[in-house]
Amino acid sequence: MTKRALNGRRRLIVGVTGATGIIYAERTLRLLREMEVETHLVMSKAAELTREYESDLSRDAMHGLADYVHPIGDVGACISSGSFRTLGMLVVPCSMRTVGEIASGVTSTLLTRAADVVLKERLPLVLMARETPLNLIHLRNMTTVTEAGAIVFPPVPAFYARPKTLEEMVDHSVSRALDQFGLDTERIEAWRSTDCE
Repeated sequence: MTKRALNGRRRLIVGVTGATGIIYAERTLRLLREMEVETHLVMSKAAELTREYESDLSRDAMHGLADYVHPIGDVGACISSGSFRTLGMLVVPCSMRTVGEIASGVTSTLLTRAADVVLKERLPLVLMARETPLNLIHLRNMTTVTEAGAIVFPPVPAFYARPKTLEEMVDHSVSRALDQFGLDTERIEAWRSTDCE
């Protein structure tokens, strides 16, 4: 648990961008609800479009998965301040545009402002980056955010877990990302090796 999880209250900011993979955001919110972690959701306009393309979930249903929903343009929301105590922020999925904006330090929306605040407070900022192939600008921006303290965490399937469904594959990636905040979904088994038993 980080120093910001005071009095047993666990809060996580969840940012959602327009990159493909809205299912990762949906599963994240559902798993956090199961763990009774308070969620503060902020979705970009492009994320709302991607939700329409990739999911049968309505806007209201998606927002209903979070405890609090903050409009993308509300740069004065509680999550834009370092005095608002959280475990950090997960951007899921994270577009290269968002990575670039965070890397530049010039924020134009509540989502990137919240990410900037999390970095300055030295809290975990986990970016589930979605793009392929990566060009040199993408790579340089990912290097910059990593040097600033963020964790670039592409949702890469782990086939050693022998997933049988898409949900299992998604849950594995989301669970690994949530591990970065000290949150255990109990959905994945640790790697077993004869030299560590």
